[in-house]
Amino acid sequence: MRQIVQCVPNISEGRRLDVVERIVDQIRQTAGVQLLDYSSDHDHNRSVITFVGDLLSVQEAALRMTAKAVELINMEEHQGAHPRIGAVDVVPLIPIEGVTMQECVEAAVELAKRITAELGVPTYLYGEAAAKPSRRNLSNIRRGQYEGLKKSIGQEERHPDFGPPRLHPSAGATVVGARLPLIAFNVNLGTDRKEVADQIARCVRERNGGFKNVKAMGVVLEERRQVQVSMNLENYHDTPIYRVLEAIRRDAARFGVPVVGTEIVGLIPQQALVDVAAWYLQLESFDPQQVLENRLR
Repeated sequence: MRQIVQCVPNISEGRRLDVVERIVDQIRQTAGVQLLDYSSDHDHNRSVITFVGDLLSVQEAALRMTAKAVELINMEEHQGAHPRIGAVDVVPLIPIEGVTMQECVEAAVELAKRITAELGVPTYLYGEAAAKPSRRNLSNIRRGQYEGLKKSIGQEERHPDFGPPRLHPSAGATVVGARLPLIAFNVNLGTDRKEVADQIARCVRERNGGFKNVKAMGVVLEERRQVQVSMNLENYHDTPIYRVLEAIRRDAARFGVPVVGTEIVGLIPQQALVDVAAWYLQLESFDPQQVLENRLR
């Protein structure tokens, strides 16, 4: 059986597109992997990359990409709306076909060790690969962001899983882990009041009693003079896109604010979009095999 592992690294560069290209080229040049997608956001100052391949090839591509990012990104100069702790902020391994979650966990641990040993970047493990229960949640590791971690990494509870308790001088730290597929879904609001986005994010995210498997935060889109509710939907089966979007519409209406657009960052499972279409169209007894492309395949 063929082995397909998805890797979705997030790097802390979304403005210097020439730098992003040089980093992405490391993936293109690695045998055994296929680059599927990458996108950059100026306000977040972040790029999300998606590639697939067998486990060993994905590990190699991720290491090469990280090495180039460490060379080209200086966190001492980085500013952006999205939380981050390093040049390569997070590297998740995701089992798709012919590979188990446990194999991805073991590969993530090995990759984290190599990043520290070969590149001198301290690494943390998260998700299914977390060595500590508190580190399953990525936001716990990112607490305080790069600037805060720089001061607190010497505290025992904030020590990295691999490497000494100090950040790389320019590349910070990196988080490596294993997880199920998630959807990066953003909702743009017709206002520049960040407190509105913050309040709505607080209402929908799991940590504050909102939807299960939803992480959310308010973000300022300076170029557009708008704010955004930026989210990760970690289980679209249990918490589908339409349910979260409708809740945000209702909350935004309380502030007299419209939803002016939404955004999907990176790739999304087709079934998640089929679920949205079926709900909004109020389709009865709909079967995904009614989609022409599915039937042709």
